Amino acid sequence: MNLVVHPSDLSGRIEAPGSKSHMQRLLAAGLLAQGESWIRRPSDAADCMAAAEVAAGLGADIEIGQNALKIRGGLAPRTDVLHMGESGLGMRLFSPIAALAPTPLTLVASGTLQHRPMQPMADALAALGAQAKLRNGCPPIELHGPLRGGQSHVDGGLSSQFLTGLLMALPCASADSILEVSDLKSKPYVDMTLEVLSATGVSIHHQDHQKFTIPGGQSYLPFDETVAGDWSAGAFLLILAALCGEPFLEVDRLGNHPTQADQAVTGALLLSGAKLMRTETGIRVERGRRKGFRFDATHCPDLFPPLAAFAAFCKGPTILKGLHRLQHKESNRGIALKEEFEKAGIQIELNTEEDTLTVRPGPVKQAKLDGRGDHRMVMAAAVLGLAGAPIEIEGIEAVAKSYPDFFDALSEVGARFGKA
Repeated sequence: MNLVVHPSDLSGRIEAPGSKSHMQRLLAAGLLAQGESWIRRPSDAADCMAAAEVAAGLGADIEIGQNALKIRGGLAPRTDVLHMGESGLGMRLFSPIAALAPTPLTLVASGTLQHRPMQPMADALAALGAQAKLRNGCPPIELHGPLRGGQSHVDGGLSSQFLTGLLMALPCASADSILEVSDLKSKPYVDMTLEVLSATGVSIHHQDHQKFTIPGGQSYLPFDETVAGDWSAGAFLLILAALCGEPFLEVDRLGNHPTQADQAVTGALLLSGAKLMRTETGIRVERGRRKGFRFDATHCPDLFPPLAAFAAFCKGPTILKGLHRLQHKESNRGIALKEEFEKAGIQIELNTEEDTLTVRPGPVKQAKLDGRGDHRMVMAAAVLGLAGAPIEIEGIEAVAKSYPDFFDALSEVGARFGKA
């Protein structure tokens, strides 16, 4: 589906959606807990719905209400094929959990997730007692447990998500485990996992995120938790507030969550000269002058699309570091940003040697941009349209992955959209 986004003034208050990262971890904990747990204000993102279906397939009883989800745990697979959709986190989180079961199971993927490399995950699962087979190093993954525990090395350079899966599964293994971790990226998301584990009665010890000691034979406790607001999606709302607020736009449900790496967007905005003020329920951002800035997004790569869109309207170039983290996303985001933004008159330079993406601002011109089947590319294109010139976006349905109500929520604060 295509949509034309027109320049707009935005005002009032808008609420960030629930964090799909937090939600999926809570679903995994609910599956492994013996008893009834509650997840308040659940996310309805496609990735979360896929995770809920996988949890149900692995034995959980789930009831979804208007503003809460009830889950009764118990790992007892009801099917031998589990459909993970396009969720990279879901695949890496639920593969180790599925490997706890003593029966053969297959996790299948769709879209670009079918082409994301996951051989290190299969190797680590094999070292910990489970059989794991991929197709040319990518999903689907065929598993035959049980995952028994032991010692393994985890390379955290590509993603921290598989480490999260092991940290959630191994406490339920029969033996104790030790994980040696190198080159860990996105440490805040590992801290989010550790917070969920602590809240559900699971004990794990670590030495500066490099060595994790995990006692086996533990049990998850039932819980009643509320899903945090999503800083990854909220970053786009804050960017739009800085560019289109008239006189300001307040973004609610963005509390202080240091375990969400994308909270770092506030630092980038401050570097640009934006004015932010925390309120009782969120953050207020005023439209103002903006200057180019340098920002290291290595540990928060999902900030590349919103910050690149924001940089298009700053005075002077902006340099974002961590380019190598963009290759294995829903699209190759470095290349996608460069090719699509240049259609709208914004020049982007990719420097693999220095690991940087440089945005050179300029007048945004009317254009038709391809969302590349990537939710964050669609939202970045929407920023160009709302703050610059009319932009027709192809494939707006991709936002369902993380923020199904993105366009509807923006229309309620003044965004203007039209049919293609």
